[in-house]
Amino acid sequence: MRVGIGLPTSTPGAGGRLLLDWAARAESGPFSSLAVIDRLAHPCLEPLVSLAAAAAVTRRPRLAATIVIGPIRNTAMLAKQAASVDALSGGRLILGLGIGARHDDYEVAGVDARSRGADLSRQLVELRRLWEEGTAAPSPVPPDGPPLLVGGGGASAFARAARYADGYVHGGGPPRAFAAAAGRARAAWLDAERPGRPQLWGQGYFALGDTEARERGAAYLRDYYSFTGGFEERIAAGNLTTPSAVKDFLRAYEEEGCDELVLLPTVSRLDQLDRLADVLG
Repeated sequence: MRVGIGLPTSTPGAGGRLLLDWAARAESGPFSSLAVIDRLAHPCLEPLVSLAAAAAVTRRPRLAATIVIGPIRNTAMLAKQAASVDALSGGRLILGLGIGARHDDYEVAGVDARSRGADLSRQLVELRRLWEEGTAAPSPVPPDGPPLLVGGGGASAFARAARYADGYVHGGGPPRAFAAAAGRARAAWLDAERPGRPQLWGQGYFALGDTEARERGAAYLRDYYSFTGGFEERIAAGNLTTPSAVKDFLRAYEEEGCDELVLLPTVSRLDQLDRLADVLG
């Protein structure tokens, strides 16, 4: 199992200098990817712009969007942006798409959320067409565009991943939650009669080190997931705060067949990258 690390794009105090220093330091390993998440109605950095910045100071790790909220974006512009990041990075982009979990992102974008599932399905097909035809985008390194992942927890998300994408990205949580989702993703892949098997990506949160880091990480998660109406406490409790917790989490995800696990920082401090690298050895 490969292990990636998130870029600090949504945590309090995130900014350009930290992002560039973080990406440059991650270049030496042991991380296989640098990842971003997406919100519109939140003071976070735009994900594809952030990956483009990371591309400028790295050569090795893959650049993963896990995920971008597809339906709030114009498809032709998304195709151009993604292909540009892919071309600038030498073919390192992994583009994860989903419908997102919050309606306020759609309200800010002025997009009707009621058709978001069907809109995403059409978007996945249209992205491939635009990349293959070169209609509205520079040529990405793979002729049919960067690898696509689909996120989400409903039956339609698994079917969408099997029909239109290269794999599935789980939104996070304990290993047993990933195991259940991975089983559904594999079953949908078989139902769609796709050859091989889907790429399976997972995610988790971490804040390592002192009490201040742990408390700041928990506060960020409570705020970020406050829309869940109480479930944010369980998410904050799942924040990985010790080396042993990280190792147990990694071991369990690997046992459940995860191909790449991304650990997302909950604190905007460069020492968090160093601490996680030390845990991974």
